[in-house]
Amino acid sequence: MAESIRKMQEQWEHEYLSPYAAFSDASLGRDEEEEPCDIRTCYQRDRDRIIHSKAFRRLNGKTQVFLAPQGDHYRTRLTHTLEVSQIARTISKSLRLNEDLTEAIALGHDLGHTPFGHAGERALNEIASAGFKHHEQSVRVVELLEQKNGKTMNLTKEVRDGILNHQTSGMPMTLEGKVVRFSDKIAYINHDIDDAIRGQILTEESIPAVFADVLGHTVRDRLNTIIHDIISVSEGTDDVRMSPKVEEAVTGLRSFMFASVYTNPVAKGQESKAEELIKQLFRFYTTHSDMLPEEYLDQIKYGDGKCYLEDHLYSDSELISLRTERAVCDYIAGMTDRYAVMTYQDLMIPNSWNVL
Repeated sequence: MAESIRKMQEQWEHEYLSPYAAFSDASLGRDEEEEPCDIRTCYQRDRDRIIHSKAFRRLNGKTQVFLAPQGDHYRTRLTHTLEVSQIARTISKSLRLNEDLTEAIALGHDLGHTPFGHAGERALNEIASAGFKHHEQSVRVVELLEQKNGKTMNLTKEVRDGILNHQTSGMPMTLEGKVVRFSDKIAYINHDIDDAIRGQILTEESIPAVFADVLGHTVRDRLNTIIHDIISVSEGTDDVRMSPKVEEAVTGLRSFMFASVYTNPVAKGQESKAEELIKQLFRFYTTHSDMLPEEYLDQIKYGDGKCYLEDHLYSDSELISLRTERAVCDYIAGMTDRYAVMTYQDLMIPNSWNVL
C-alpha cells in the first residue's frame, strides 16, 4: 500500500504538470543508487534531507547583508532562503512545474555560504589559491561535507545542478532551476530594500522613479509585479523569463542597490573587519592544520574525491598544500558568524584580554 503512495504522486505529475516540468520518475538519479522511498518522490526526499541537515540549521547564524544589525527583524541567510523558497514555489506551482524539485533547490542553494555573507566569500576567494565561490561550496556540502553515519546527502543530479547554477550567470538544466535562479534575485533585491529602509539607509522615495513606476512603490507591489510578469510571460513555454520591460527595471534596481546599499558604509562599514577576521583564520589553520577537526585532517591526508585538484598533476607537497587550503575553506565556510568570532578570539586574543 505504502509504495503506491509514491507511485500515485508520480502518476499525478504526468497527468497535471506541464510537459516541460521535471518528472520525479524521470530523474537522472543519484551518484549512489538507493532503494526508492515508499511514500515520497525523489525530490521530496531531497528536500527533507536538506531541511534536516546541520548546514541548513547553521544558516540562521549567518549574515545576509547587515553585519550584527541592531534589531531582530533583519534577514539572516536562513530567512533569505525561506523567502526564496516561497517565491519559487509560487512561480513553479503557477507554471505547473515540479514544486518539490523547486523547493529542494531553493532550500539548498546557499548551504555553502560563508559567515559574514559576501564579505566572507570575498575574503576566502582572495586568499585561497583555488579561489572560493559559495554556489560551488553549496554543492560540496551536499556531495561531501554533510554526512550522517558516514553517508553523504546523495541528492539527485537535478537538485545539485540547480544549486550549482542558482547565480545570475548560471544555466540550470531544468525550468525549476531557472525559477530558483530568478527567485533568488527577486528575494534579495526586495528584502534588502526592506532591511535598508529599516536601517534608515534608504527610503521608498529614494528609489529611482524609472524603476519604481514599472515595478511598484512598495516591497509588496514589486514582488507582485515581478512574480506575475514571470508567470504571464513563461506560461505554456519551455523557458522561464521576464518581459524585457520588467527585466530592465529589475536589472536597474539591482544596480541601484549595489551603489546605494551593498557598498554603503553604514551597512558595510564592518565588512573590512569581517574579511580580515576570515583571512586571519585561514592563515592560522593553513599553518596549524593539525588543529582542524579530524574529518578535515582525513581530507588533507587522503583527498576527498570531489575536488578537481585530484585531476591535475602536482608534486606531493603541492597537493598537500592545496588540499589543506581546501579543507580550511570547508571548515571556515561552515562556521556561523558567532562561531567564527569566538574561534578568532580563542585563537588570537589572550584570555586576559578577552572581554566576552
